[in-house]
Amino acid sequence: MAEEAASDAPACGPLETASESAGAPTTEPSGEAAALESTGEEQAPTPQEPASQEPAPAAPAAPAAPVAAPPAPPSEDVPSAPLLLALEDVSDSSVTVSWEPPEKLGRLGLQGYVLELCREGASEWVPVNARPLMVTQLTVRNLALGDKFFLRVAAVSSAGAGPPAVLEQPVHVQKIIEAPKIRVPRHLRQTYIRQVGEPVNLQIPFQGSPRPQASWTHNGHALDSQRVNVRTGDQDSILFIRSAQRSDSGCYELTVCLEGLEAKAAIDILVIEKPGPPSSIRLLDVWGCNAALEWTPPQDTGNTELLGYTVQKADKKTGQWFTVLERYHPTTCTISDLIVGNAYSFRVFSENQCGLSTSAATTKELARIQKADIAAKTKGFVERDFSEAPSFTQPLADHTSTPGYSTQLFCSVRESSQAPKIIWMKNKMNIQGDPKYRALSEQGICTLEIRKPSPFDSGVYTCKAVNVLGEASVDCRLEVKGKGTRNVLP
Repeated sequence: MAEEAASDAPACGPLETASESAGAPTTEPSGEAAALESTGEEQAPTPQEPASQEPAPAAPAAPAAPVAAPPAPPSEDVPSAPLLLALEDVSDSSVTVSWEPPEKLGRLGLQGYVLELCREGASEWVPVNARPLMVTQLTVRNLALGDKFFLRVAAVSSAGAGPPAVLEQPVHVQKIIEAPKIRVPRHLRQTYIRQVGEPVNLQIPFQGSPRPQASWTHNGHALDSQRVNVRTGDQDSILFIRSAQRSDSGCYELTVCLEGLEAKAAIDILVIEKPGPPSSIRLLDVWGCNAALEWTPPQDTGNTELLGYTVQKADKKTGQWFTVLERYHPTTCTISDLIVGNAYSFRVFSENQCGLSTSAATTKELARIQKADIAAKTKGFVERDFSEAPSFTQPLADHTSTPGYSTQLFCSVRESSQAPKIIWMKNKMNIQGDPKYRALSEQGICTLEIRKPSPFDSGVYTCKAVNVLGEASVDCRLEVKGKGTRNVLP
């Protein structure tokens, strides 16, 4: 951003303030100290002049001030007050303000802006930037904690400074406090499960400035320092248990406090172990190849819910255990498909997230599968007579042929225990043994082949099936067409 300063001493003169006050804060973006001495003669009578400076030059200037004071510039030559003066940011050592250009820039144009500061309880305005700056935002740095002051800004032209825009409320530089926040890791937002003997190591990050105070509680009470170690840093707190026990289960609450503000986070820890075996088991009944069992739940579930029961069986001869049911929830079951003549023992394990119980409940009695006396009852078998009269399942179809090309006629007859005799006829005349015809019958399909037919072979062909129970026949018409063809009537 461009910086423009007045070329002569009156650039700072229109500001009715002492520009030689020591210890003024620095500004950005100008980068110059606010306590630069001014060469304007109208600022000599400043009452805050340090004692170490020589008073000789100020003596002749004091009486001349009323006589030599220039008249106020016309309102058309100076700009109007800047608009929308606002406080942008306040930290523990700096203040940033911004504003908008004035509505009227004056006939002589705008040379920049001058920011002034007046501490609470004082009546004098001290310039922060010695020269006008063409910026609409300034940051005042190197402020001390506890400072309280007012700010105003004025637009400056070559004719002087216009009316200032003043912040309505004083600016208070104080320690910035960042409210404490706790960032609970995702895997700790649900119940944190550990097994007995495993370590517990929780690292919980938090935020806050200055450094907040962190404290832990277990189920609303202070931690047992003999079992639980806590280390708190600037950004996190670590809770460590070397060897977890079931008594360490519960709600651990982390509290972070800072200047009356606090944040809390609760973490649920569950320490579990393998469950105990079922309290008792007994054999209810044995029938056929089945055995019924019943047992009672274990007294100790391992500080968590059971996932079910595992049922196993063992043959007395081999003694090897085989799993029959896994993660079975009821406390009664029926074991089937047992081998006849064998004796079986049964046992039941409890199961949770840690696994099966170290021991099982075993039946004291053996389930003996007895051999039953089975007598086969035979019923008289009546042989069925499948004999029947012949019948055709597929009749002959009318056919048209060309002279000189062999033709075949087909039909099918139902087979029975009494195989029928097949007779072929042409125009009701038996043609068995005629070398012009060849008759075939295989698996109920009857075929008549007519070798190189001529128009003389046209007519009605009949297939007759005959057995001792009856007979059946089917007919079709064959027409052999060609030059000089004549129909042969039956």
